[in-house]
Amino acid sequence: ALGLLVRREHSKPELQRKLVARGIADGEAEAAVAAMAEAGWQDDARFAASLARNRATSGYGPVRIEAELATHGLPAEVIAGAFRTLEDEGEADWPARALDLLARRFDAEVLADDILARRKAGDYLLRRGFGAEVLRAAIRQFCGR
Repeated sequence: ALGLLVRREHSKPELQRKLVARGIADGEAEAAVAAMAEAGWQDDARFAASLARNRATSGYGPVRIEAELATHGLPAEVIAGAFRTLEDEGEADWPARALDLLARRFDAEVLADDILARRKAGDYLLRRGFGAEVLRAAIRQFCGR
């Protein structure tokens, strides 16, 4: 368990699943994960904040980040804590992140004149995990409307 945690943060369910996959009995894996958590080597809140920060700086939106955190078996309060950490660190400016993605990927003049290009840009932001309200505002601002 410690060898896995040295490489990167893991959630409790993920760490236990990996230990079981390596041939460790369920009970022993659970005990090892509990020992790692007690010693401070494993912390779901730290894992969630780290993953959320990494995804946000990689250009993903809150919808996708929340969904990915949920796939790791994290409770809702831990996920909410990760988003509070992003806000506290100034990493949760979703409209600015969406606008930055548009600027890196699309031409403002083309989007202003072509509804299909705007739709493509909107689809791109949706796939990246931004909500409809944020993507509409970002596209309007990017096109100068």
